[in-house]
Amino acid sequence: MTGLLPVAGLVIGLIVGWIAFTWIRVPGDLAGVYAPYLSLATLAGVDTVLGGIRAGIEGRFQDDIFVSGFVLNTLLAAGLAFLGDRIGVDLFLAAVVALGSRVFLNLSLIRRYYLTKLALSRRKEAA
Repeated sequence: MTGLLPVAGLVIGLIVGWIAFTWIRVPGDLAGVYAPYLSLATLAGVDTVLGGIRAGIEGRFQDDIFVSGFVLNTLLAAGLAFLGDRIGVDLFLAAVVALGSRVFLNLSLIRRYYLTKLALSRRKEAA
């Protein structure tokens, strides 16, 4: 049951984001200013959600670690982008590379788990 929290968080986040960007009109230049922060925070959120799904599959998911990780990873990623802008260094790119690699790693492990589970169920049916 607790393994559904990451998926529910992802769905709620997508719905809130869709509502916010559909009904709240933000001027184009203002949206462009915040784009690096929002994109990096989104990537951090996706990383945390996939990590939560992976932890649920492995049977070691904990609600408090997931929620605190989601909030802190998202704030840290946006903070790094902000700090990088202020000091003139592209910390944004370093965070994108680190988070992007974690997203692909978690996604590949989740995919491998379900493909292995599918192969085992096919073997049982064939036997």
